[in-house]
Amino acid sequence: MPAVAESIDATAEVQGCLSKMAIMPGKKGEAARYTLRVGDERLALNACLGRPLALAWTGAIACTHCGRATKKSFAQGHCYPCFKALAQCDTCIMKPETCHFFEGTCREPEWAERHCFQPHIVYLSNASGLKVGITRGTQVPTRWLDQGAVQALPVFTVDTRQQSGFVEMLFKEEVSDRTNWRAMLKGDTVEMDLPAERDRLLSRLDGGLANLRERFGADSIRLLDEPPVTLDYPVLEYPTKVVSHNLDKTPEIAGTLLGLKGQYLILDSGVINLRKYTGYEVRVAA
Repeated sequence: MPAVAESIDATAEVQGCLSKMAIMPGKKGEAARYTLRVGDERLALNACLGRPLALAWTGAIACTHCGRATKKSFAQGHCYPCFKALAQCDTCIMKPETCHFFEGTCREPEWAERHCFQPHIVYLSNASGLKVGITRGTQVPTRWLDQGAVQALPVFTVDTRQQSGFVEMLFKEEVSDRTNWRAMLKGDTVEMDLPAERDRLLSRLDGGLANLRERFGADSIRLLDEPPVTLDYPVLEYPTKVVSHNLDKTPEIAGTLLGLKGQYLILDSGVINLRKYTGYEVRVAA
């Protein structure tokens, strides 16, 4: 495999399969740093703000796991055989409380031990309003940046992904687990007092949390005492009306890059969620 280039020339055209954008949090008071990944090439996107950017899908899609060609992408970049075989594509990834590892029916027990039986964080965040979410401890703050959250607060750490799913289910009785992506991209999210929201929710969910601790052990669900995190994004101008690009319908898109938030490019011609097109072979001109 050829060496991965750290960056590509700003006037170059490159071609390769898309991966989700790499996002690094900025230093205090600075915006997050975005890197576009196209095959083995890398493009530092913050430097492209205010300049033309074009993407053209070649019509090809490659599975991100096995590399085979596929006519359709499943579960963000997989061919159908991998979608049906991989544990990371199973329904319990989206609904951790339905984990069936102990029933002996996990698709990949060794993968589950490495990913699901690791500490997970239950958090509150604010991307388009208050929401609850879960992520592996190693994915903080990447998960929040991927969602376009402007604020986040870790609430609990738990021993397994399944336990995080049960805690999340409790919180979902009071708060959403979804982001309104259109509202998130308009950039008018109202700042919230996340510690106060946490305390309000904990008082309402005390009984349910006690039941979970009785089931899994008193130390399995541990309350965190961490300050809220503020996240900033490189955006020159937010859209007043959100129009979404779709590579399946319009293989060639172009415009001036106005911003980066979550896994979205914000162009003056519309927005596009690059994570949705993981595995798509594209030509990029910047």
